[in-house]
Amino acid sequence: MNGASVSASPLEAHSAAKKGLSGDDGHSAALWIAAIGLLLVVGVPFTFIVLQAIFPELGRGSLAAPFSNLGKTLSDPLLPRMALNTVGLGVAVAAISALIGVPLAAFRGLFKVPGAKVWDALMLVPFMIPPYIATLGWIMTLQPNGYLQQLAGFNLAPFLFSLGGMAFVMALNCFPVIYFGVSRTLEAVGGRYSDVGRVFGASPWRAFWRITLPLSIPGLAASLLLIFAMAIEEYGTPAALGRHAGFEVLVTQIELRVSDWPIDLPGASIMALTLVLLSFSAFLVQRRVLSARNFQTTGGKPQAFNKRPLGPLAVPVLMFFALIAFLAAGAPLFAILATALSRTISGGLVLDNLTLANFSRIYEDGAGALKALTLSLSLGVATAIVAGLLGAIASYVVVKTKSRGRFLLDTLTIIPNALPGIVVAIGLVLAWNQPWLPVSPYNTSLILLLAYCCILLPQPVRYTTAALHQIGDNLEAAARVFGASRMVVFRRILLPLIAPSLVASMLLVFAVASRELVASLLVAPVGTHTVASFIWRQFEQGSVGLGMGMAFVTIVLTTLVPFAILILLRRASGHDAML
Repeated sequence: MNGASVSASPLEAHSAAKKGLSGDDGHSAALWIAAIGLLLVVGVPFTFIVLQAIFPELGRGSLAAPFSNLGKTLSDPLLPRMALNTVGLGVAVAAISALIGVPLAAFRGLFKVPGAKVWDALMLVPFMIPPYIATLGWIMTLQPNGYLQQLAGFNLAPFLFSLGGMAFVMALNCFPVIYFGVSRTLEAVGGRYSDVGRVFGASPWRAFWRITLPLSIPGLAASLLLIFAMAIEEYGTPAALGRHAGFEVLVTQIELRVSDWPIDLPGASIMALTLVLLSFSAFLVQRRVLSARNFQTTGGKPQAFNKRPLGPLAVPVLMFFALIAFLAAGAPLFAILATALSRTISGGLVLDNLTLANFSRIYEDGAGALKALTLSLSLGVATAIVAGLLGAIASYVVVKTKSRGRFLLDTLTIIPNALPGIVVAIGLVLAWNQPWLPVSPYNTSLILLLAYCCILLPQPVRYTTAALHQIGDNLEAAARVFGASRMVVFRRILLPLIAPSLVASMLLVFAVASRELVASLLVAPVGTHTVASFIWRQFEQGSVGLGMGMAFVTIVLTTLVPFAILILLRRASGHDAML
């Protein structure tokens, strides 16, 4: 190494780094990898949804009669009602989630709650129970002759099979979004602003309602938007509960048009775009709310915030936490395990009716359960790897380079946020089931991988983008001065720094992909079952115990595997630190 290279001035280092940022083989490679991956995973399905909505004969390879199906679908007398039902369900779920989550978040964020970390862990459990499985558990509990009637002598079937029942069951799965988001926001806001209000005569309730809660609106608005989007795209709960009550929503109608004869792909595409429009409208409402006011609470050095003791509220607050934890996690898990252990459903909760036969059938693979479990876990791992790497590369190009195509990449990473799972599935069916394609992943397991990657890509993108924004450009510039290529810098410097965020997102992707329902039902190859489709089919065929046995095994695996990996990584990082 010569002296000139060692003694390079800061100006030369900055010049060299800037030159590398403007055009480099490593950047070009990253740009092309991200562009091809995102176009394949996101661009292709979304484009074909739009094309199919415009050209109804696209499936036959014809562009004839554009927009001819638009009027027919939009004039369907059921469409306005289904759209209103969809919006109403989303709003109801968001409202109930707020009623549950905001008080919990307020106590957690502003007061010293005994066992706070334990309650945080318990509030995570509803995330690990797939919504459709939780719904099936509530059906077994509240239906006539269900577990509630066996234990207490009455049932709540009329409530369960109603809009209120659907919204309540879905809210029990969604409220943790508000709990974690708003509690952390309230911790950041602290109590100093409400204390000022108290000095000027405001009551504690008025100070919270008029000062503290409005300052937490950014976290609350983001949480409500996410819950609304989750609710309007959820298929399992409306399909299991809504059809009994004659309550049709867009997502169930889209699935019906794709799966039942005569198949109506153009109509399904138009309804899918309507669903996307609803999601995007909610996003615009959130932006308008946040842009209308100033929510800044930090203007200088951070101030310590000492949480207040609960005092006489301790017992009722803990009872409230316990009640919600029981309803959101305890009751569904009890119903799932009780059903899995039952020899027959009609036998009830008696000792003679308990057996491990359903778990033995899973192990023996008599109904293809083990194959479905193996396939889902394999797809979960593959999705985590592909989505994680693609998300990391795309985020790197968008955040750390000046490439001309980064705006397009940024757009492609945002689109999946507005694409419900069923819309992605429809787009993949349309894109890869064209008769003129010489080779297609359709009717293979690869189509499931593409669907899962598109649905879950926002998770690694959000996590890695935030991590990359926290890394200064000086590290990359220093490495470039000493001859490191862009790919070496990314692999040896940036990737290790974003690894904690990336690994966390990949574990989340694994957990969700291993049990994804709607895409599995629509695009899985004929005769191929994932865990989700296996459980759904068992309920349709009356093998409820086997389905619940598979559900319990899936919940345990998708919960324990990520936790075990996190523990191993923490131990490894601790060992490295000691070395």
